[in-house]
Amino acid sequence: MSKPAVIKNIESKQLKSDTGFFCVGDSVRVHTRIIEGEKERIQVFAGTVIARKGTGISETFSVHRVAYGEGMERVFLIHSPRITKIEVVKEGHVRRAKLYYLRGTSGKKSKVKGRIGKTARKGPAAPSAATAASVSAPEVA
Repeated sequence: MSKPAVIKNIESKQLKSDTGFFCVGDSVRVHTRIIEGEKERIQVFAGTVIARKGTGISETFSVHRVAYGEGMERVFLIHSPRITKIEVVKEGHVRRAKLYYLRGTSGKKSKVKGRIGKTARKGPAAPSAATAASVSAPEVA
């Protein structure tokens, strides 16, 4: 077995299957396990996803929030064993892949438009009825 195949095999075992689906612009709450000595607790970091980078085991996403007048940002590994849950609070509608312009803003300028109604989103979602009908068994005439 070649070296890249071995690495790919090891990485595939460590990928999480239930990471949840979220996009750039969504407001999320990231539940992180914090270990302090012998104690373990869950800490929640809430904010807006401003970027997603990478693929596979090294895929990351950046969450930005403003608290007490100071902007703060954290970068999380999606497949990290420290992340227990990622929940989407609000879906955002943006037209950019990276929202770095939110870093220096405050107030109304830092808001992301909400997604209204059920619009199509790209990603690993359930197939729609039209897609399911076209994929089903061929008709016999």
